Amino acid sequence: MVKKVALLTAGGFAPCLSSAIAGLVRRYTEVSPETTIIGYRYGYEGLLKGDSIEFPPEVRAHYDRLFAFGGSPIGNSRVKLTNAADLVRRGLMPEGADPLKIAADQLIADGVDVLHTIGGDDTNTTAADLAAFLATNDYPLTVVGLPKTIDNDIVPVRQSLGAWTAAEQGARFAANIIGEHNAAPRELIIHEVMGRNCGYLTAETARRYRAWLDEQEWLPEVGLKREAWEVHAVYVPEAQIDLDAEAERLSRVMDEVGNVTIFLSEGAGVNDIVARLQAAGQEVPLDAFGHVQLDKVNPGEWFAKQFAPRIRAAKTMVQKSGYFSRSAKSNNEDLELIAATCDMAVDAALAGNSGVVGQDEEAGDELSVIAFPRIAGHKPFDVDQDWYRRMLSEIGQPAPVRAE
Repeated sequence: MVKKVALLTAGGFAPCLSSAIAGLVRRYTEVSPETTIIGYRYGYEGLLKGDSIEFPPEVRAHYDRLFAFGGSPIGNSRVKLTNAADLVRRGLMPEGADPLKIAADQLIADGVDVLHTIGGDDTNTTAADLAAFLATNDYPLTVVGLPKTIDNDIVPVRQSLGAWTAAEQGARFAANIIGEHNAAPRELIIHEVMGRNCGYLTAETARRYRAWLDEQEWLPEVGLKREAWEVHAVYVPEAQIDLDAEAERLSRVMDEVGNVTIFLSEGAGVNDIVARLQAAGQEVPLDAFGHVQLDKVNPGEWFAKQFAPRIRAAKTMVQKSGYFSRSAKSNNEDLELIAATCDMAVDAALAGNSGVVGQDEEAGDELSVIAFPRIAGHKPFDVDQDWYRRMLSEIGQPAPVRAE
């Protein structure tokens, strides 16, 4: 019998966390109302500190209120259990301690039978390491993860929770900022989209924004024309960017249309930017996960500086939709997937089956419990998909050439 379940959300936000917590609470209340549910506050930081909150019956009765909000009610943090130096620096453990043992001891002290991790590949594989550590000490812990990331780059999961909503919200954000296209003559707008090394979110955001354009009616006679509201370039990390050729093409767009709009993945061109920083003897800022801190490298501003003089832009505007889109409440597409994922996650947990619940690309996209050893990150966006190549053709951008 499962007496106590712990929930934990970690990593960057995605528009699914609050809804996933609601879905898990709903399912447990339906099929195992006697099971106690706690949530570790601020992800693995809360686990290390023993900082948790309980979901009492009066809260479980109103789980549906969580669907109305984005973010995570129990909080997130970018704490990585395998980065001991960072944990010491944060004051979360003493020098020389074993973070897995600290976390395992806390789970034992709290009497946790099941741990649900809602996060990306790092979050879920770390939980698997915890379970393995506990198994060597004869403490059975079932770990069932839910795949969360707006990057949609978890192997072999077809669709991660929250990514659809993030793209929808990014398109909504774009519709407003692109309204600035004629705030001045010859304006360059760069819409920088999150996603790190995966271009999925940028491409899907552009697709959804252009679908919105398809629904609009225009008055070109008085300047309300689709060409001015159009996406003129989409740059993702998985495809090469020929700056000279693109500057020449976009210069023609600027001359003909009067403005240029670029959808830029935050990870596009980063290797080149990092190489330039290192060549100049500058330190490249990294986070606890070893990732380049993109907000400090600032790819959008870098590309703006490359293109603005070449296309003779009179005004340049770089806008980032990341925090706007990643903290939204889940849309209906995601809610349907979240509900099915939570149901299977709870059923698997009660049966003692560990893994990550997701649409398995290697099994016909069937929703299933995927074994932890099969989970990995950094799945690239496929730039050879028909819809993506067709979109680039429609906006006048050459067919993508895979980055090396």
